Amino acid sequence: MGKRKKKKKGGVLSEIILVIALAVFCISAFNLIKYGKGYLAGRSEYSGLRKLSIEGEQPGGDFKVNFDELLAINPDTVGWIRFYPEPSAINYPIVQGKDNEEYLDKTFSEGENTTGAIFMAAENRANLFDKNTIIYGHRMNDRSMFYHLEDYKDSEFYKKYPHFYIYTPDGVEHIYRIYSVGVVDESSDTYLTSFASSKKFKEFLKMTKETSEYDTGVDVGAGSRIVTLSTCTSAGDSNRYVVRGVLEEEAKVKEEE
Repeated sequence: MGKRKKKKKGGVLSEIILVIALAVFCISAFNLIKYGKGYLAGRSEYSGLRKLSIEGEQPGGDFKVNFDELLAINPDTVGWIRFYPEPSAINYPIVQGKDNEEYLDKTFSEGENTTGAIFMAAENRANLFDKNTIIYGHRMNDRSMFYHLEDYKDSEFYKKYPHFYIYTPDGVEHIYRIYSVGVVDESSDTYLTSFASSKKFKEFLKMTKETSEYDTGVDVGAGSRIVTLSTCTSAGDSNRYVVRGVLEEEAKVKEEE
């Protein structure tokens, strides 16, 4: 009798473990499907926006953004960011919300999605006139949004592709040369956007150069205007990977004749 009871208890325990395992499996499968659908929806949306609003392929006048189309969809539109020729995956509209939380889980068309949007810090001026303009984007596991910023860990990659481009609704192409890359803490002074004096700004620039993963040889000074691109790292949410560019040139995008 004792042996049969022991066997019965063991059988019940096995059934409980099996039920728990099945529940965990179902939850995991549900989350995979949920995130997979989210990634697919995000990619589809941004691909559609490129087809709707982009003309041409080359920077320097041939690449043109139809901001009328974008502003009609989302009046928070402040620009478009593009790397050329690589990492070509970074090719997105830029929005600016009422705070730095709004677009973390909301896409350009304002749909709820963990993909979010590429957005400018709420404390910055949208015209890129601040000494340090910050632009945020997620590091998505499907290699979208700002995932490819970490390609700049490789100095050889940087040497091949040292620029990024920002287009603004006033028809100007802003060309930035990357001068510093690396990992920072989320509370780093990297995220300062205003400075009490030229001396303070020079100290800031010195810090950004000294904390770079390698020396780019690019000069920055008190008269510089920079853009800091920021994303999370695979190490955790408290760490950020940043790519900093200094304004090298501004030019009006050529209109079609």
